[in-house]
Amino acid sequence: MHTSTSARTAPAVATSDRFRWRVVDIVVTAVLGVAIGLVFWGWNTVGGLWFTAMDGLTPGLGGIAVGIWLLGGVVGGLIIRKPGAALLVEVIAAIVSALIGNVWGISTIYSGLAQGLGAELIFLAFLYLRFSLPVAMLAGAGAGVGAWVLEFFTGNIAKTAEFNLLYLTTLIVSGAVLGGVVGWLLVRALAASGALSRFAAGRERRREV
Repeated sequence: MHTSTSARTAPAVATSDRFRWRVVDIVVTAVLGVAIGLVFWGWNTVGGLWFTAMDGLTPGLGGIAVGIWLLGGVVGGLIIRKPGAALLVEVIAAIVSALIGNVWGISTIYSGLAQGLGAELIFLAFLYLRFSLPVAMLAGAGAGVGAWVLEFFTGNIAKTAEFNLLYLTTLIVSGAVLGGVVGWLLVRALAASGALSRFAAGRERRREV
């Protein structure tokens, strides 16, 4: 009787351990947030110009430049693999970008919340068990949807249906490619360098090699 009870409770314990945040998880989440925040800051000028140029060509097409700003949720989720990691990394990165200085100010943090939540929901949908390239692309696309929802209710609701549909499409594509694929490749590169040796992403990469 004792053996069967232990067998039934073991999976629950294992799940609890898998979701428990370690000190290294917290530290690396903060480091990733700051590092990606610096990437955001660098992209603010290039991406902003690209966004403006594309939107000037066809209103709504500017969303194709947004994907790099969605990296935080994807990378955080792929590396930390704990509930809340995708959201936290994206928000920390947004805070760093806002503090260093950009034209969007505090609204950057609201964007980080929406985008991080969009990525987080994708990892949640897979119960934080799958971290493949398709999942990374879906997380990037989810972050794009999060960005679209926020912007829709903070101004774009007044714009045409054609604009909003095109903007949603470009955000999803950009999120999947620039956020998802680039984020996945970045994590693979970090894992190959040995920087992620204390994480499942690093151990998986070593087994492949």
